[in-house]
Amino acid sequence: MSDTQEILQQDFDHLWHPFTQMRLWPGEPPLVIERAEGNYLIDSEGRRYFDGVSSLWVTVHGHNHPAIKRAISEQLERLDHSTLLGLTHPLAARLAAELARVCPGQLNKAFYSESGSTAVEIALKIAYQYWQQSGRPEKKTFVALGEAYHGDTIGAVSVGGIELFHQVYGPLLFPVHRLPQPFCRRCPLGLTHPACGLACAEALEPILAEHGDEICGLIVEPRVQGAAGIIVQPEGYVRRLWEICRKHDVLFIADEVATGFGRTGSLFSCEQEGVEPDLMCLGKGITGGVLPLAATMATDRVYEAFLGEFDEFKTFFHGHTYTGNPLACAAALASLELMEKNQVVAGTAPVIAHFAQGLAKIAALDHVVQVRRHGLMAAVELSADKATDTSYEPGERMGHRVIMAARNHGVIIRPLGDSVVLMPPLSSTTQDIDLLLGALGRAIAEVTEA
Repeated sequence: MSDTQEILQQDFDHLWHPFTQMRLWPGEPPLVIERAEGNYLIDSEGRRYFDGVSSLWVTVHGHNHPAIKRAISEQLERLDHSTLLGLTHPLAARLAAELARVCPGQLNKAFYSESGSTAVEIALKIAYQYWQQSGRPEKKTFVALGEAYHGDTIGAVSVGGIELFHQVYGPLLFPVHRLPQPFCRRCPLGLTHPACGLACAEALEPILAEHGDEICGLIVEPRVQGAAGIIVQPEGYVRRLWEICRKHDVLFIADEVATGFGRTGSLFSCEQEGVEPDLMCLGKGITGGVLPLAATMATDRVYEAFLGEFDEFKTFFHGHTYTGNPLACAAALASLELMEKNQVVAGTAPVIAHFAQGLAKIAALDHVVQVRRHGLMAAVELSADKATDTSYEPGERMGHRVIMAARNHGVIIRPLGDSVVLMPPLSSTTQDIDLLLGALGRAIAEVTEA
């Protein structure tokens, strides 16, 4: 038995993969990724693949960037881990200060965790407890968007709204007020009609007018709903939600786990509309995509509601064993330094433009019914009949078949149903984008013409 065969047998015997029907997994066939260089993953047979989904939307500077590796290595020589319960360490403090400096508005306080889901869970608990300790104990519920995805812990699933993922957990979840998704299914290139989308934003007004006394916060992925299928919001939509929240004294929670750290063409998506959240959830690209780390940022106003004497019990009773891990903080600080030194966000502009041009050609393909894009986030939606927008049957797994065919052309991407998600690293070149889109176009043709 070869090393690869042995690894796969151990995988089949013992490993349970996320979002995967394990009965089908052994027949895909799986890839064993052993190494990575820059924007490319390398399997156990030495084949190279462009990482077209940024290893689940996290890779910023490419894999194995020497500056980030050096920062982790140097920190490992000093301190591998130390709790933040009753102690601190230099990198946790330095990173908190840096995040406060670069985040929009007055988000001056950082609470660390390890994933986007936990960052959201923390934000929900902070928002709830804030009102309990601010003389408004009746404010207990949340508003979220239709088809929202904010993670897989119970609170995050409660404010989520993707039936396929979440319906089985219904009895465990708390109720939320739900805004309509700001998305027009028939719009060219998947862009929402501004009037239509802003009408969806205005739908928040009557909800808060009637229930504002009981609502503690609204949570939204600004500008793009990621796992909903890369649903792009119209310009002005997020700002209008924020303005309505301010009017009714409801906390605005920005979930920037997927959209943050340059993914949409600015460091944070909120900045594109001058929105200053009360709470902001960060993850994925925070360490450049190298180590697990997340942060929930809070304003001083929110933070100060948790200050008091010991016996007042205003403390935020929440924590994680690896909160603020020094190695992860070292990676995050190195990534932020690289972003500023190399002007990474500004440098993505020509790549984003090239990406948009290439996607316009993909949109013209047979069986591509819609392309949705903002920054370096995109989805290509497939249809059995473009003229009538007839969907494929779920059992056909067309999105999955396309991404498997793309591997034969040197690209790794992921589907969301029959939408193929493209999320290239911020370090991608125009040549990388050409490879990505060329592989996708060929894969679509091969699968739909078979």
